[in-house]
Amino acid sequence: MEFEKRLERAIQRGQRSGVEHGRETAAKVGSEEDLKGLHTQLRIELSEHIEECLRRVADHFLGFKYETVFGDEGWGARISRDDVQVRAGQSPSNAYSRLQLVIRPFSSARIVELNARGAIRNKETISRSHFQFLAEADVDSFRELIDLWVLEYAEQYATGK
Repeated sequence: MEFEKRLERAIQRGQRSGVEHGRETAAKVGSEEDLKGLHTQLRIELSEHIEECLRRVADHFLGFKYETVFGDEGWGARISRDDVQVRAGQSPSNAYSRLQLVIRPFSSARIVELNARGAIRNKETISRSHFQFLAEADVDSFRELIDLWVLEYAEQYATGK
């Protein structure tokens, strides 16, 4: 019988501990409004970094058109260009290149999400996504990832293939 009582007490302690842990987690994560505010802060900081990086790429490769992106698909920037390819004995064709990086809008998933899509001369070269939970988001890691993806695109574009 003594084991049964000890078992019941252990279960009660565990349940109390679980409730306390849940309260601590909720306090750490904060309210929905706090999370939205944090997401907005991160979105602004990261979208400004995206804009800066893509403007620099557009400055190095003449012909790219820069656009700020904001709305349902997210906040960030896009660079794009259309080239006409003329080859002897063939009719002219268009070659489309673009790179878009956006921070997705706030969602019930409570994450900050970075999406990148890129194409070089009609071939998709980059389609990536990275996210972190808002409570654990690290701005520096996102900045490094943005830099990495933009530099990778620039290198691929520069190869001329």
